[in-house]
Amino acid sequence: MAKKSKNPIRSILVSQPKPQGRSPYDAISKKHKVAIDFMPFIEVEGVSLKEFRKARINPNHFSCVIFMSRNAMDHFFRICADLRVTMSQETKYFCKSEAIALYLQKHIQYRKRKVFYGDGTIKSFKELLLKYKKSGKILFICSDKNKGSIPAFLTENEFEFKEAVLFKTVPTDLSDFDVSTFDLMAFFSPYGVQSLLHNFPKYKQKVTRIAAFGPQTCQAVKDAGMRLDLQVPSKEYRSMSEAISRYIENQG
Repeated sequence: MAKKSKNPIRSILVSQPKPQGRSPYDAISKKHKVAIDFMPFIEVEGVSLKEFRKARINPNHFSCVIFMSRNAMDHFFRICADLRVTMSQETKYFCKSEAIALYLQKHIQYRKRKVFYGDGTIKSFKELLLKYKKSGKILFICSDKNKGSIPAFLTENEFEFKEAVLFKTVPTDLSDFDVSTFDLMAFFSPYGVQSLLHNFPKYKQKVTRIAAFGPQTCQAVKDAGMRLDLQVPSKEYRSMSEAISRYIENQG
């Protein structure tokens, strides 16, 4: 039997937006009788038209556009509207997944023959891009951070492309939020950890447990001088919710 913790977990902060509908966290709350709050530590902020103009990019000079997220798509068409630019009906759109591709219907008349998508994995998306390598000049829509491996892939395979930074990842204002009251905090990106320190430069972890998802997030916790109590994924569990539930059980 696991040794009972002197500081049992009774409250959890998940640094993400609250899931819509039922989620695995509901089961954790009910099973372990813990309070779970959701608070996104980062926000997406679109660049202004003035900022975009500095890049000297004309969307209509590209025959292909890459979207890795719905955020990228929303901000691309926002900028197009601000520029009073209408994309050619011949433009080809390459999307990471079918869900992102279908989201195009919000912005344009959906023409399946002009829309191409992978199965949601980076591997399939790269294979898709190679298949249509000769489709023309590519505009890669991205944020100022976490651009992923696609730009390097395009460079290595000698695609003609240009990056268009249309949105930024910025810290959420947490000044009215008391993070010290939680027994466990769960992070899902390095930027969430950075946001914590941005909002609370003198933050001391003390007995609060910290869970992190992904190697980069785990490293960000360590680089910040904090103790990493729960690393996800691992051999034992693949999801954050499963890891937290098991961790509480082991605490006794």
